[in-house]
Amino acid sequence: MLAWFRGLMPREDRFFDLFERHARTLEDGAAALRSLLDGTQAVPAAYAAIAAHEDAADEITREALLAVRRTFITPFDRGDIQALVGSLDDAIDQMLKTAKAVQLFEVSTFEPAMREMGAVIQEAAQVTAEALPKLRALGENAAALNSLTERVIELEGRADDLHNDGLKALFKASGRDPMAFLVGSELYGHLEKVMDRFEDVANQISSIVVEHV
Repeated sequence: MLAWFRGLMPREDRFFDLFERHARTLEDGAAALRSLLDGTQAVPAAYAAIAAHEDAADEITREALLAVRRTFITPFDRGDIQALVGSLDDAIDQMLKTAKAVQLFEVSTFEPAMREMGAVIQEAAQVTAEALPKLRALGENAAALNSLTERVIELEGRADDLHNDGLKALFKASGRDPMAFLVGSELYGHLEKVMDRFEDVANQISSIVVEHV
């Protein structure tokens, strides 16, 4: 009955705009993170860029949560909207935590597996940005959304493999320098958490598809 009633009422579509704006902050943040890891941008400049994108994401999150409280008819359940926005925000937050760790430890060169994880993160951000506009028409886009979220899950698995292989290589290479291993393992951990947050986003999108299609 509630779903039928919702279908008759005018729908508040600005949430989709907010999701898509949030996705763009993830794309921009991931691009800056990759440039930091690749060395194509100096660490301070890349950090400043990621921080700026994180600030923008925070503002979008506040706007979305305020809209949830003030909007009578939402495109889908309020809890789903809050969870999706929260998972998007967590992803950009974790990128900033990664960049902060790089600055803290004054790291300027990165292991090959770290650089590859940066590429994986950037692809996950691009896939997420491709998926979110499709929420505007859940019924007709369900199959595409499922395919895109599965791709993010695959990327998260790839990041896990890179994390594990990178730690093994780092351990072998830093036998006489335990501090190098500690710093490297900290950075690997942060990068893995970024991909974990993207997996959370994918799972939340999948949950919305299952519930509303």
